[in-house]
Amino acid sequence: MDLTYPPEAEEFRGVISAWLAEHLPAGWGTAEFSLTPEERATFNNEWTATLYGGGWICAGWPVAYGGKGLTLLQQVVLNEEFARAGAPLRGDFFGDTLVGPTILQWGTEEQKQQFIPSILKGGISWCQGFSEPDAGSDLASLKTKAEPDGDEWVINGQKVWTTQAQYADYIFLLARTDPNAPKHAGISYLLVPMRQPGIEVRPIQQIDGSAEFNEVFLTNARCPKENVIGGLNNGWKVAMTTLGFERGTSATTSYRRFRKEFNEILQLAQESGASSDPLIRQRLARSWSKIKIMEINGYRTLTDAVRGTHTTAALSACNKMFWSETHQETLLLAMDILGMQGQTLLGQGGQDTLLPGARRAWANYPVDNLQSLFFFSRSETIWGGTAEIQRNIVGERVLGLPKEPRP
Repeated sequence: MDLTYPPEAEEFRGVISAWLAEHLPAGWGTAEFSLTPEERATFNNEWTATLYGGGWICAGWPVAYGGKGLTLLQQVVLNEEFARAGAPLRGDFFGDTLVGPTILQWGTEEQKQQFIPSILKGGISWCQGFSEPDAGSDLASLKTKAEPDGDEWVINGQKVWTTQAQYADYIFLLARTDPNAPKHAGISYLLVPMRQPGIEVRPIQQIDGSAEFNEVFLTNARCPKENVIGGLNNGWKVAMTTLGFERGTSATTSYRRFRKEFNEILQLAQESGASSDPLIRQRLARSWSKIKIMEINGYRTLTDAVRGTHTTAALSACNKMFWSETHQETLLLAMDILGMQGQTLLGQGGQDTLLPGARRAWANYPVDNLQSLFFFSRSETIWGGTAEIQRNIVGERVLGLPKEPRP
């Protein structure tokens, strides 16, 4: 595990730090600085243009397609400096991190020229259409089908847990294009316009009133025939590429949000007197230790990526299990520290409130930050591959255990 960066990476760090100091609003990051929801929305819109002007959106992409061609370590330093400043880096996660790199790797030149510039400029938003009601962990069992009709595909089926579908311009989805092929072999990866007849988005309301997830119903929806990425019936391989992106560049920064939340919980324990309870102290120490392990594992992941040893499939499975289960454990600790007070709504009633991380507490169910985090943490052992699936990966690929019997 490497803990030091070469001089050229540290020199690049100074470039990023200076750029941020020049372009962030005065007072950014100080205790006194704050933005109203309206001011934050304005800032986010303007910040995307500022990032694009600086060339920092998707800066690791090739120069020929609008990126800066940064090395892996330069991308890591970029992420670290933005995280240290608390400045947003991505315009659209699904575009920047998932479908954009997929198009660059698998797309034709025409597809790259059509979609990549809009992704870079933040002019097009995306959602991911993989999971279905009966095809979540067993994604290859999907039933959504696409059939050719002249120059178009006609798509029928249903997707679920589709984040940000209500705002997306396009959905990158998997559909069965050869019903007679083995289930992994008859799938294609399509880019489908969302704003058309035949696509219905139904928000899935969460307990706190928010509706980040959605069901998407496709009834004779259409997309151009040339919007297949990676070739006909090759969608499974392309999708596995999509799910494999973002290895390494955020490895040394992802633990920071957990540490920030832990500091808030620690302060709550100290102010409420709960820290005098030895059991609470022990649980606080346990949570802090696990967050420190996340930080160390981040350097292990980065070292693996830099050296090209690529044990990341198993390491990623271990990390996913570890952080998601630790996060649930830490937020449960927060609710226990709150005690009976945590059973009441602690947010600001009477109006929608913007929480950290662009989460929103709704006026009809006003939770505070920790309550909102607690609710959302319950989903984290499910999305991105359930904890059960991750254990299978570790058992079979790391420990060499027999494969799980098929039903």
